[in-house]
Amino acid sequence: MAIDFTKGHGTGNDFVLYSDPDGRATLDASQLAALADRHFGVGGDGVIRAVRSESLPEGAAALAEDGSAEWFMDYHNADGSVAEMCGNGIRVYGAYLLDQGLLDLAIGGTVAIGTRGGVRQLIRTPDGFEVDLGAFVVAGEAMVDADGLDVARPGLAIGVGNPHVVVALADESELDGLDLGAAPVVTPTPPDGVNVEFVVPGDPIVRDGVGRIRMRVHERGSGETLSCGTGAAAAALATRHWAGEGAPDVWSVDVPGGTVGVRVVPTANGDHVLLSGPAELVFSGTMKLL
Repeated sequence: MAIDFTKGHGTGNDFVLYSDPDGRATLDASQLAALADRHFGVGGDGVIRAVRSESLPEGAAALAEDGSAEWFMDYHNADGSVAEMCGNGIRVYGAYLLDQGLLDLAIGGTVAIGTRGGVRQLIRTPDGFEVDLGAFVVAGEAMVDADGLDVARPGLAIGVGNPHVVVALADESELDGLDLGAAPVVTPTPPDGVNVEFVVPGDPIVRDGVGRIRMRVHERGSGETLSCGTGAAAAALATRHWAGEGAPDVWSVDVPGGTVGVRVVPTANGDHVLLSGPAELVFSGTMKLL
């Protein structure tokens, strides 16, 4: 079979996107991995299928949560494994739906998008998109060991629709000295894997009321990526938690691929975390799959 695809990225976190509104072109894990392969395929940190919520089983939960969630972001990691959510990916997904004529959304408008992590509200901004990642959970502590660390370090588990563990490092040299080619070892071991973020504060950590951190990440199923949107949100939330009372609600997170914004806002259902940043579509083509 042949797949018409588009390549896109959000701060260097890149994806292969294809359109399958009626759910007739479901790819298996090996085909998804072939698309994402950087040597023999298109290349990307993940694959996103644009499919209507009514056209796949997981979409039933999305429609039950929000009947307006027409579109579902069917997201898989680079190895073909299923993932609940992707903060950079959902912004690129919004740009793709617009580009393909599947969505009409003015700047300032909001659309509900179904994901395996729940329905997410995506807002179009002049510079890209902002997504409401919903409520978050500070889930406890874990120990993390990684190549380049002298000893294992404590990390804070954060849930933002998918699982993360955030580790604070002493300085820039520790962050730069990490080798994230291999997955960090997290103890206790999460049953479904986990994304691991390593952060250092800016100098100063707060400027003009905005918190500032720098981050690197190893994503489960993909390896080290240039950016992770939900990871940036988790890193900001963890740093805000460690800073305690008086910590800002607005954060700027520098990742190897650029900068994203994180906001914590009160809602009727408790605090939500929002992620903002660019979404770029790079090129389109067709690939034959075995």
